[in-house]
Amino acid sequence: MGTDRQGGVAGNGAPLQQVAAPASLLGFRAEEHPGAPWLHFEDEVYTCAEALRRVRQAANGLLDLGVRPGERFALMMANCPEFLWLHFGAPLAGATPVPVNVAQRGAALSHILRDSGSVSVICDEDVADAVRAIAHEVPSLRHLVVAGPGPRAVESQARLPSSSLLRLLDQTDAVPPPLPKGVTPPPGIAYTSGTTGPPKGVVQSGQARHGANRVLEATGVQPGEVIYTALPLFHGNALGVSVRGSLTLDAELALGRRFSASRYFDECRRYGAVEFNTLGGMIPMLLKQPARPDDRDNPVRVVLSAGCPEWAWADFERRFDVRIVEWFGMVDSPGTLLNAEGRTGSMGKPVAGVEFQVVDEEDRPLPAGRVGELVFRRPEGRLSSYHNAPDLTEDAYRGGWFHSGDLAEYDQDGFFYYRGRKKASMRRRGENISAWEVESAVMTHPAVLECAAYAVPSEVGEDEVAVVVVLAPGAGVPPEALLDHCQGRLAYYAIPRYVELVSSIPKTGTQRVDYGSLRSRGVSPASWDREENGYVISRA
Repeated sequence: MGTDRQGGVAGNGAPLQQVAAPASLLGFRAEEHPGAPWLHFEDEVYTCAEALRRVRQAANGLLDLGVRPGERFALMMANCPEFLWLHFGAPLAGATPVPVNVAQRGAALSHILRDSGSVSVICDEDVADAVRAIAHEVPSLRHLVVAGPGPRAVESQARLPSSSLLRLLDQTDAVPPPLPKGVTPPPGIAYTSGTTGPPKGVVQSGQARHGANRVLEATGVQPGEVIYTALPLFHGNALGVSVRGSLTLDAELALGRRFSASRYFDECRRYGAVEFNTLGGMIPMLLKQPARPDDRDNPVRVVLSAGCPEWAWADFERRFDVRIVEWFGMVDSPGTLLNAEGRTGSMGKPVAGVEFQVVDEEDRPLPAGRVGELVFRRPEGRLSSYHNAPDLTEDAYRGGWFHSGDLAEYDQDGFFYYRGRKKASMRRRGENISAWEVESAVMTHPAVLECAAYAVPSEVGEDEVAVVVVLAPGAGVPPEALLDHCQGRLAYYAIPRYVELVSSIPKTGTQRVDYGSLRSRGVSPASWDREENGYVISRA
């Protein structure tokens, strides 16, 4: 066995994308250089060989628990090495993990567990009671495994035996027995956030990793270098890009427990990370942190971004001495846009033979410079579906194109630009307004740390625009000053009516705004109403 790192090519010369299973990728790396470090988590370092040993222990623990080949189990844990041991170990046991957002509760959690047919939930201790509360609604559920000092006994839930994750992982590291003939792990399911209805389970029905490989190649990460992520492992970006990407590129992975804007670059310095990924509002949050003399003194070369605002792009690159590579991809259907050319504000151009268009409400293609829904199709046809929801699948793929639900436009050079979520748009006085355009204007105010715009009902029909704003530490800005800042940066009809200063904004685990929660919240007594206060908007 050699110890030289091989990069993106397997020892037999085959491209690594042909080695599909995560455990196989890890197994290959462990065979090539068992003593090389792979995973860093806080003060712990796991070599490729040690990681593979833990994965096999997890696989044997699942079998000992009674998870049978061909079954699914839910994995509801915050970032930790044990999540990866279980996720990679599941296929060795013939099972499939279902990552679940640790914030899910009640009806949404019950739906996910029922819809996936999960036979067990492996979760953090602070989630266990939420699982017990809905266990009677999930007929398939047989076990609850709790990470922590040990689950406390709950006699009223005797039908759901509980055990400790420590016990599950305390197993032999022998190679698990081969799967019974004809038995394979069931397809994986990734659940969307469900902001407009029950969470949808996405099933990938085919391999389409060429786009992802192009994105990874664009980072320039070399074998033995370090990738950092603090995005949650229950989300596709952390698992599909950072974790799998580290193995594909023969790089090391530094895993943060959770995202912290104030500590983020210190974490990168700690591990010597040359690359990290961002989603949603992460770049604005990092950029709005107080400037430090060592901002440029960090090891990061490239930031793989999904959703960097145009106004923040150049300032972020200059302040932290990094290069942004922007891209677009979805859990719902494989299709990739990539901007490695540095075209500020653009998601990029299509890669891997995928066609992209922008269409109007009647699915008619729009020309350059017009905003509409972003749709795309692959030469292989459909490669995904919504689990147990054929009608939703047919609607999403109507006309042969997958409808993303994102608003976009493209320029004369074929570069695409994000213009917000279609479902987060508002209609006021006959004009369509995207949350993205309002937020982009408000965020350019130097005192604003975060903001989110959303629709509230108007007394004259349609919508009014509301915005919640988190100010930077120590900043004090009256609502009318924020609206003054918007004048000339927004169409007059898009300037918010309601402004509320808040301490935090509801978010998903991937740092995206939870617009459903904001719409349900509506206008609070603390909201400042420009009409009641006589604020005048200029139409110049």
